[in-house]
Amino acid sequence: MQAVVTYFDPQPTPSEVPARLANPFAEGPPHPLARRAAEALQERLRHGDLSAGLHLQDLEEPGRGKMFGVLAVAAPDGRMGYLCGFSGMLDGRWHIHGFAPPLFDEAARNAFWPAGEAELRALDSAHAELLHGAEPVALRTRLDEMTARHGAHAAGLQERHEANRRLRHEARQHLAQRAMGEEERRAALHALGQESRADAEERRRMDAAHHQEREVLTSALRALDVRRAELEHLRAERSRQLWQQIAYNYVIPNARGEERPLGVLFAPEPPPGGAGDCAAPKLLAQAYRHHLKPLALAEFWWGAPPLTGERRSGMYYPACRSKCGAVLPYMLEGLPVDPLPPSGRAPGTGDALRLVYEDPWLLAVDKPCGLLSVPGRHSPQRDSVLTRLRRRASEGPEPLIVHPLESDTSGLLLAAKDAETHVALQRQFARREADKHYTAWLEGSVPGDHGLIELPLRAHPEDRPRQIVDPVHGKRAVTEWRVMQRNGSQTQVVLLPRTGLPHQLRVHAAHPLGLNAPIAGDRLYGNSGGTRLMLHAGTLTAVHPRTGERLHLECPAPF
Repeated sequence: MQAVVTYFDPQPTPSEVPARLANPFAEGPPHPLARRAAEALQERLRHGDLSAGLHLQDLEEPGRGKMFGVLAVAAPDGRMGYLCGFSGMLDGRWHIHGFAPPLFDEAARNAFWPAGEAELRALDSAHAELLHGAEPVALRTRLDEMTARHGAHAAGLQERHEANRRLRHEARQHLAQRAMGEEERRAALHALGQESRADAEERRRMDAAHHQEREVLTSALRALDVRRAELEHLRAERSRQLWQQIAYNYVIPNARGEERPLGVLFAPEPPPGGAGDCAAPKLLAQAYRHHLKPLALAEFWWGAPPLTGERRSGMYYPACRSKCGAVLPYMLEGLPVDPLPPSGRAPGTGDALRLVYEDPWLLAVDKPCGLLSVPGRHSPQRDSVLTRLRRRASEGPEPLIVHPLESDTSGLLLAAKDAETHVALQRQFARREADKHYTAWLEGSVPGDHGLIELPLRAHPEDRPRQIVDPVHGKRAVTEWRVMQRNGSQTQVVLLPRTGLPHQLRVHAAHPLGLNAPIAGDRLYGNSGGTRLMLHAGTLTAVHPRTGERLHLECPAPF
């Protein structure tokens, strides 16, 4: 027991012990007993007094900070102390002396994971070869050189044709001034027209020859793209299979002495990446394993803030709902706990779709918060806007979603009734010829009244779907913003995305180099829980691909 629990000295008085465990998802400071344990752990972290050979200085590198946790517990003999834990791995290790171990069956994991990891690395290597290897680089280089050569040839031909055009213009002026017979004039003008047509035919032949020459290289590059897409699909499918296999090796206990695999808690959907690896589940499992009674829990961030910028060292944060929302309620069954959030349906899953606009070619709906735009690849029948529209159009052509909204975002969503309309609308969004305006309430006071945010984004390599700011490898992301009103510490803004990357508005709002004010209710990038993400697609403007008219749709925010 000594190796598991750090006992309080002096021991807490009865009045310092909580009667029940606090809701781990609730906002606000932790119980004083948990804070006492957390401050003791923070002092050890501050002085590097944890375990021999542990490189805690890595936590101060950009994006390398980590969530830690403590759980105040009571031992069977009545003494009180605390357990320590961390999320994921620390210094590349799952096991650190004095910290709660992971929840998976290590022997079972080791039986398949090394081989699976090697397989994923091989697929990554093959994908990289198709993207940056000798063959694609050589093809792109040859295509660039060919394009430059064709461009120079085309410029020279254009210059010669422009000179010919000027000469013909001068000749026509000269013919208009000369005294000559009508037949002779028509013959001269016909000859000039023939020269013009000959120049045009020469340009057509050159363009056709250039296209045919380039097609050899572009078709080879397209073939590489097809192979790369096949590898991406294969890797995604294999990664999903491995994660599902891993998930069923996580053994999740509760206070009643029951156990369930992690995969069962999230079924029929696969668990999100990292589920079961947060500090709180590890701590509770360690307590149950050693017959300790949980009293008070606290989780805090330590080290450099994440690249998304929404965590501060030493600050306390509630348990994450995305990974722990299905895990902790089960683990706490059998304990006296403050009321937990309801485990029923997510917001929006039972709300009817409100039709905003419809004609023979397209329609727009008001998507409620909490409803997926499209079902997941591995759950095609899951409730979503698309599955509901399919049921609605059971007798007609299947609708096609033009621009999906994230599950937690509400508002205008456009769907096409045929492939031609779908392609035309998607082209408008890809070229930024269509505009979407979002209304959002931000947690914080935003200086200034309007501006432009340019912060490149990419997916977090270990915590999808989270996105991070990456000036080197990120894709260009641009958002315009304008303040609508201010209410105490909150600011209402209109956000106009000029690019369409995942979570772009949420990261641009929360990041210190953006607005430094997360969207209210954003549990992924913000500090507060709230009842919903306060982000709504309120207006949409595009050219109707069939009528050519300007289509302007509005859907007021429900907040």
